[in-house]
Amino acid sequence: MKKFFTLFLLGAATLCVKAQAQTPAPEAQPYGTVSKEDLELTSCDFEKDANAEILFEKGAIYFGDNLMSITQEVHKRIKIFNDNGKDNANVTIGFFSGDHLEYITGVQAETINMVDGKPEITKLDKKLIYTKVVDKLNSEITFTMPNVKPGSIIEYKYNWNANAYWDFPDWDFQEKIPVRYNELSTSIPDVFYFRAMPHFNQPLIKQTKKEDGRSLMDGTEAFPYTLAIETRAMANIHSLVDEPYMSSYHDNVQSLRFQLVSLRPIGGFQQTGSDTWAKVGGKLIDDEDFGGQLKRKLTGEEAIITKAKAFKADDDKIAYIFNQVKTTMKWDGTDRWYTNDGTSKAWDNKTGNSAEINLILYHLLKLSGVEVYPMVVSTREHGKVDPYYTSTIQFNRAVVYVPVDSTKSYVLDATGKYNIYSETPDELLNSSGLYIDKAKNLYDIVHLKRELPVRQAVLINAEIKTGGKMEGTAEISNTSYDRVSAMERYKKDGEKKYIEYLIGGDNNLKIPTLTMDNMDVDSLPLVQKVGFNLDLAGADENYIYVNSNLFTPFKANPFLSENRMTDVDFAYPRSYSINGIYKMPAGYKVDALPKNINMAMPDKSFTFRRMAAEQDGSVIIRYSIGFNVAEYSKDHYGELHEFFKKMNEMLNEQIVLKKG
Repeated sequence: MKKFFTLFLLGAATLCVKAQAQTPAPEAQPYGTVSKEDLELTSCDFEKDANAEILFEKGAIYFGDNLMSITQEVHKRIKIFNDNGKDNANVTIGFFSGDHLEYITGVQAETINMVDGKPEITKLDKKLIYTKVVDKLNSEITFTMPNVKPGSIIEYKYNWNANAYWDFPDWDFQEKIPVRYNELSTSIPDVFYFRAMPHFNQPLIKQTKKEDGRSLMDGTEAFPYTLAIETRAMANIHSLVDEPYMSSYHDNVQSLRFQLVSLRPIGGFQQTGSDTWAKVGGKLIDDEDFGGQLKRKLTGEEAIITKAKAFKADDDKIAYIFNQVKTTMKWDGTDRWYTNDGTSKAWDNKTGNSAEINLILYHLLKLSGVEVYPMVVSTREHGKVDPYYTSTIQFNRAVVYVPVDSTKSYVLDATGKYNIYSETPDELLNSSGLYIDKAKNLYDIVHLKRELPVRQAVLINAEIKTGGKMEGTAEISNTSYDRVSAMERYKKDGEKKYIEYLIGGDNNLKIPTLTMDNMDVDSLPLVQKVGFNLDLAGADENYIYVNSNLFTPFKANPFLSENRMTDVDFAYPRSYSINGIYKMPAGYKVDALPKNINMAMPDKSFTFRRMAAEQDGSVIIRYSIGFNVAEYSKDHYGELHEFFKKMNEMLNEQIVLKKG
């Protein structure tokens, strides 16, 4: 197994810089030299509620004397403010150990505390530094800092090493806790052209460049080259925290990544290092832990294949085999585009990683006569695939691609017990996959996106009682991904906890009955039939107040924050229909009724419509809500924030009934 890295990028990376006021920040300090001010520091100057702060992180990346290896020196210092910040004392450093490509050396770590007005240093015992094998290609160094308490400063340094000139590491300027100062220095010989791909949303406070003449000795002959030395630094970087409907950390973190575009052998001609998806796909199909697994025989496969071939329609074959694999195999929770134990062993053990399970699925479908292709993808948590960044490092899962016709295709993933064969799993949407057709020598990137909205309908039929009570039924119809998530929650949590989920913390709401229809038929909507009763808050002898926002996903506004650091990713477009009929009690009339309204974002990306009327002794309210886009830029978050604020207010406007 070889690790394949970037060799070519079409198009230039975009540098997005927003001017932002910066307060002076200190430079990095030598290891072991800590100021009294930092030891006495009690909070982060620019993020007061932080539990810990990175005082500085400094990196230096350079090539070995023979230009065939890379070293990255890392020095990191963190201030712990309270007990909640002590998790930062648990350190993990991952590296790619396959083929001994990468390794870690020179680990040093210490904790500094202020004791009786003087710094006290506790060094980490090197016997407590552990190397853990994650799988056959990945390993990690782990250790826990000693004597950590609120007020401690912890620091550590290490060298990351790669035995390949093309294995240039990424660098993150931002982290999950605030960073006071972050600096990266790169020294790159002009033998290589690495394209810098910055992802910044605040300016650098330092960017310097210089050149240094060097030579490479080959026996007695010296070959000259120029070393380009560049230093970049950023200061007062806010923590990257999880936000509602956020895509991956990788997609949003302020970072600097490098891609090898070309190389110039010393003393020779200009040699392009360009690569294509066809070349990457070819390497994948020839890899023993991917392409080498596609034809591996499985124990008892004949019976499954014989039964599948008895179906005339491909969809029936796909549905049958998909169900067989997802119910037989247990996913071990590991996402890889390559197998670990291999498909045959995984099938016998009934457990495997994502590649093993889905390559088993591919194998059985292929032998059953269905046109299928292996595909590698990236989950939302792992990050979006850049279609111009030709590297397997972008992928973390293998799936099965089925081109149904010119307008429709399936992406099959049997790791999820509640996945539907005809729906691309939502954690793969808004990214891309690379499918491989060795017979036709086709290796192509496919954008994975759902165009049509997923629909959810809620129908409420209730009777308002005197004394501030309401009794009725609700019917909730879920399709597609909403069906999958409701099924998974119900199956995993059980009915009692699922009812608690429907109640949503409303102590006035009771659900004595619940039935789930069409649970065993993937092609039909999941219909939840709810019997409920509700104590209406605020009711008195003369007035009854009714909130019609029941059994909807809009109980709380997810966009309360006025500022946002990340783009919004809803995964897929959505359409909601909420209809309620509320019979009024005898002797009451409508005192206040929400007004009819149509509201939409300027670009029609989000729409809201409400209709309310009184008819035959009942109040009828209908809502129609459309999320017409799957993704929304943080650059226009102010408009989104205002829309959701108004929508939430309108959803919770009350019907007021008055006696007499």
